[in-house]
Amino acid sequence: MSTEDRERSPEIDDWLPITSSRNAKWWYSAFHNVTAMVGAGVLSLPYAMSHLGWGPGIAVLILSWIITLYTLWQMVEMHEIPDKAPGKRFDRYHELGQYAFGEKLGLWIVVPQQLIVEVGVDIVYMVTGGKSLQKFHDLLCPDCKNIKLSYFIMIFASVHFVLAQLPNFNSISGVSLAAAVMSLSYSTVAWAATGTKGKQHDVDYNLTGANTTENVFNFFTALGDVAFAYAGHNVVLEIQATIPSSPENPSKKPMWKGVIVAYIIVAICYFPVAFVGYYVFGNAVDDNILITLEKPTWLIAAANMFVVVHVIGSYQIYAMPVFDMMETVLVKKLKFPPGLLLRLIARTTYVALSDIIYESMVS
Repeated sequence: MSTEDRERSPEIDDWLPITSSRNAKWWYSAFHNVTAMVGAGVLSLPYAMSHLGWGPGIAVLILSWIITLYTLWQMVEMHEIPDKAPGKRFDRYHELGQYAFGEKLGLWIVVPQQLIVEVGVDIVYMVTGGKSLQKFHDLLCPDCKNIKLSYFIMIFASVHFVLAQLPNFNSISGVSLAAAVMSLSYSTVAWAATGTKGKQHDVDYNLTGANTTENVFNFFTALGDVAFAYAGHNVVLEIQATIPSSPENPSKKPMWKGVIVAYIIVAICYFPVAFVGYYVFGNAVDDNILITLEKPTWLIAAANMFVVVHVIGSYQIYAMPVFDMMETVLVKKLKFPPGLLLRLIARTTYVALSDIIYESMVS
């Protein structure tokens, strides 16, 4: 995994999922970033507002948008540093970490944290996808026999056993585009359906805690909800790695163009859901605005299916860097021959483990 190893085996890099295809356009960056960022966490933003109140809530959401956009810009700029590392692209987070902290220390600092985030998000999305499928089923068939959540999660996982075999980031662009469209769709459903209800007659905007201690605890919980909603930075370098680059046209130009479009979409998704949801329901809102809505049934069912399609794409976006790490170790360190069989076994094992880990946690 060292720079020396990488330079000795360019044909392996041409096979690995992050570096095997560099023909992405700027709009790939846009919908990949939307898919990575606008997760189901947007549906919890009205609930976060109920713990923050109007003033702090608006301030936290806007500041989070500005700060994360700025830090994402920093990551885009650091993908290539021509005056410090001419001709070098930091295609993966650990490569940038190795440049900053050294070959070994950079790996130990970056890789564990990145794996915790990416594997953790995939497990969360596995559960989210299963729960949304279950909600879709229960809404459309309320008199049907109750089916355990575990079965819906396995149905959701079965999709990923197939999609995980797509070789690289560019090959999942269609899935990512569909996911980005769905994220905009269910966000729109959430705030539009909420807005049609109008402000509830008994709405209460007071903080939900019984005392100052509870309010402080709820405040920090809400900050965590907002931070989770603005996730996505940990796949930025890998997304930019798929864009072609030259001294005349560095990859940061199309990447940044896509990021700007993505952040406009993020604002369109986040702010109306948070503000309209809190305005209508106040502190009576649930931690998922779709649960609070309940009706019209067909629309809420459709929104849950939109969530399913979205988290399918998000799962793949976060899994691709993990696949790259796994295949790098298997091929470069353990000397397994690269090929379809290796990918089939490694990626199928990963999808199965992300399901099994959750099952073991709740059993």
